Amino acid sequence: MLQLLKVTGESLSPLYKEGDFVVITTLPFFLRRLRQGNIIVFQHGLYGTLIKIVERVLPDEDAVYVIGTSEDSLDSRRLGPISHAAIKGRVLWHIAKPTH
Repeated sequence: MLQLLKVTGESLSPLYKEGDFVVITTLPFFLRRLRQGNIIVFQHGLYGTLIKIVERVLPDEDAVYVIGTSEDSLDSRRLGPISHAAIKGRVLWHIAKPTH
């Protein structure tokens, strides 16, 4: 399935900015084949829905390490590994906010 989400925050700026949209796939086939560099959306118990870049896949732990592009980004440096169960989807398309 596909889902449209609006980006909030600046943790992946300048690649993804506040107000951009992403289309994610929630199909298990795509989520089982995550690779370094994929952009994922996941759910965190304290921080809600987050979007990050896969830095490393940990196949033995069924988890991934994620990073943001901002120095202050909330990512695996503070959150630790993200389990596959927490991953909502993988970004297929990025729709940049129109600039006038």
